[in-house]
Amino acid sequence: MGQINKDKTRAFIAVDFFDEDGGLKEILRLQEEIGKIKFKGKLTEPENIHLTLKFLGEIEESKLKDIKEKLREIKFDEFETHIDETGVFSFKGSPRIAWIKIGGRGIFELQKKIDDLLGGINVQKEDRFMGHLTLARIKYVADKSKFIEHINNLGVKKIRFKVKEFKLMKSELRPLGPVYSEIEKYLLDKSS
Repeated sequence: MGQINKDKTRAFIAVDFFDEDGGLKEILRLQEEIGKIKFKGKLTEPENIHLTLKFLGEIEESKLKDIKEKLREIKFDEFETHIDETGVFSFKGSPRIAWIKIGGRGIFELQKKIDDLLGGINVQKEDRFMGHLTLARIKYVADKSKFIEHINNLGVKKIRFKVKEFKLMKSELRPLGPVYSEIEKYLLDKSS
């Protein structure tokens, strides 16, 4: 693990995964299915499941203050989204992340609004945003193609949920894994 700069905050903007409609239960079921194929790595802890809208990296306190001020300006109606298909991000042919896609136009529109607003204070825009929740991080799997096929064919129940807020989060890297904490919450307006 790299050295952490104490004068900077490792931050990201995210949507917590709400469980009022049973979505977390479905994610835990999918993680159980992933665990049926042996791999080295780990499943994402339920309390750490979130949708990252923008990873900010390590930022100085003055820039963090500017980001908070810009995020407070966002006016956006709450919206509905859903969990969708599963898949894998690979590196050099080896699966590294098992994910579940988050569908719905609202999530992309909110992410773009955040991206556009923060561009004014020199925060780099996303090259390519794909709304997803990380189900597992994979270090090694013996049969790569079987593992990828298994993930791609898990069969997801398309559970819908409302997005009512997003958060500016802090990430602290620790030996047992990252610990996330809320810096500030931003409520979305109710749809008219």
